[in-house]
Amino acid sequence: MNTPVLIIPGIGNSDANHWQTQWQRNNPSFVRLQIEDWENPQCELWTNAIDAAVQSLGPATVLVAHSLGCLALAHWVAQATHPVRGALLVAVPDPHGPAFPEAAQGFSPLPWERFSFPSILVASDNDPYASPEHAGYCADAWGSRLVRAGHKGHLNSASGLGDWEYGWTLLQSLRSLPVTTQIK
Repeated sequence: MNTPVLIIPGIGNSDANHWQTQWQRNNPSFVRLQIEDWENPQCELWTNAIDAAVQSLGPATVLVAHSLGCLALAHWVAQATHPVRGALLVAVPDPHGPAFPEAAQGFSPLPWERFSFPSILVASDNDPYASPEHAGYCADAWGSRLVRAGHKGHLNSASGLGDWEYGWTLLQSLRSLPVTTQIK
């Protein structure tokens, strides 16, 4: 399947054992968002980087965001001028939650615009960065299909997902959709 995939990690980037990194390692055509400083995130820089990557990859692109990358994606949608095929958002953090990093406060408040493309939001019931209620609210506001992952923590390396076969299946469902050519 020749559908461009843009990996959008969260704060700190995704480590070697993270499912995003494993997917990219197994699929060298996947592109990782390029950010100079993963430890001190700046919303505008991240959204600009997403926009540039999507413009380069084209409208058939599927976005795969984790954690803070999901918030950057939501901010990008609010100002997007380039269509994409779809998005997989995993472990959307709550910027008002007690565990949300101080360094990422620039991603709040969240935009609540409905996405103009299909999306799936995957949430864990015991994510330390967001309650299931927050995930449900985001899915409703953005028009995303909500998938509950059970008790899997932050759906990261510590969750022991390996190459996360179920997430891969969700990604393939998005990659098989037709391209949406309209923006808002």
